Amino acid sequence: MEIGYARTSTDHQKYSLEDQIEKLTQTGCEKIFSEEVSSVSNKRPEFSKAIEFARDGDTLVVTTLSRFARSICDLWKNVEKLEAKGVSFKILDMNLDTKTPTGKLLLSMLGAVYQFEREILLERQMVGIEKAKREGKFKGRVPTAKRKQKQIIELAKEGLKPSQIAKQLGIGVASVYRYRDA
Repeated sequence: MEIGYARTSTDHQKYSLEDQIEKLTQTGCEKIFSEEVSSVSNKRPEFSKAIEFARDGDTLVVTTLSRFARSICDLWKNVEKLEAKGVSFKILDMNLDTKTPTGKLLLSMLGAVYQFEREILLERQMVGIEKAKREGKFKGRVPTAKRKQKQIIELAKEGLKPSQIAKQLGIGVASVYRYRDA
């Protein structure tokens, strides 16, 4: 059985998720797991379900390597989980399938290149941010909760619980605690 997995980092990428699901369906995936969650958090419940669902002889299919792993370490950790269950792995945009020795070799090489490319991208991003800071063009994210400190204090005096204040103001509960007693 071919099992598909689709993911976008945010809920603002609906068309990307739909596109991935369509490609997985056209490929012949009988079961598709999908989610809108950043891989940075390392909490991808649907991804975990997909791996858990897979059985010996199945193939886990993704449209691109970035949907499966964020780093070379993450790649191998996930591949080892699949191999332990007798499940192969397929990446559509690379036409790569780990059922073959050649597919396994290519995955190793491409995983290393992918990790290198990601690190270079992050390095360039940091250089750009530093330059923008020096030129006074980058100031970072505006602290939302700090601007709402007076409201936090007023709502706390009214007897609202921190979770209620956070929900009403659209901020985190930790921020309520931080600014409520400041």
